Amino acid sequence: MKPQVIQARRPASQLRWLQTGLLLLSCFSPLYASSQTQAQIQAQSPAQTQSESAAPHIQQELGKARLSGSGGYRWFGLAIYQASLWTGPEGWRPDLKRYALDLRYARSLVGKKIAQASLDEMEKLQVGTPEKRQQWLATMQQIFPDVKEGTHITGIYDGASGARFYLDGKLLAEVRDADFAQAFFAIWLHPNTSAPALRKQLLAGSGTSAGYSTGTAP
Repeated sequence: MKPQVIQARRPASQLRWLQTGLLLLSCFSPLYASSQTQAQIQAQSPAQTQSESAAPHIQQELGKARLSGSGGYRWFGLAIYQASLWTGPEGWRPDLKRYALDLRYARSLVGKKIAQASLDEMEKLQVGTPEKRQQWLATMQQIFPDVKEGTHITGIYDGASGARFYLDGKLLAEVRDADFAQAFFAIWLHPNTSAPALRKQLLAGSGTSAGYSTGTAP
């Protein structure tokens, strides 16, 4: 599969890009939970150490990759995925220019529903304008595949360059939009995330629960 490269669109072209039929339903999202169900969601972390080796594509992106933390995401008791946050040897900082978030899925999910649920979380955090969020939804629908048990999707945050996504270690897409990158990774790392317990686990190895830089995204 040839990786896609997606540039940030100019405002004049956004309306044309958004004129697609979007039949999307909320599903098991990266952090999708109503206030009524949040208490039923638990993040669980396996016994992992800083010495655990990162996958080759993460090592290639980060150099001497360091595991900041890991935790499992559950929805009504069902395992959805295991998340792992990797940094360079310097460890986590709110202004870190590059890091990796790897999700290993525990069940089959539809890519377009993952995209919609990710948008829902961005809206809760109020990152980006409504117009930008709709553009990001179209981007995520375009690049996120359906997943099954054992599928890995790795997101690489790359500062001003945007984000890259890997599917089972192979480059899937590059999104050259710094605002999108900030908004997407905020789903897990923003202090107001819908899953604070998982965020705490992801940052466990950093020795800090410092805030998340929202960069240029409003």
